[in-house]
Amino acid sequence: MANTETALKEAMTSIEGAIGVALVDYNSGMALGTLGGGKELDLNVAAAGNTDVMRAKVRAMEMLNIQESIEDILITLGSQYHLMRPLTGRSGKGLFLYLALDRKRANLAMARHRLRTVEESLEV
Repeated sequence: MANTETALKEAMTSIEGAIGVALVDYNSGMALGTLGGGKELDLNVAAAGNTDVMRAKVRAMEMLNIQESIEDILITLGSQYHLMRPLTGRSGKGLFLYLALDRKRANLAMARHRLRTVEESLEV
């Protein structure tokens, strides 16, 4: 099992095209850990903003009485992909991984697969 720092490093090094990654508490909108980002991408701002996306989707699923869990949420921009993946373990309830990718360098299917692997190995 990987701790937060190790998991974020694994995501950045093993996912082609990764720009930044964060572990986010969607109850508070706070990033519990970040790696990457920079001038083009403030991961703390992205964490807070994408918390609203995660909350909205959870509420919509409740209103629609959908009894499934979210695997991931994808936002496609002209030059980037943004992935959000809720943690599934009991200790990760209310947390999600946020990953920003350079669309030109990333393979979306592989990124989703690798992020799932990172999520499964993360011990919070």
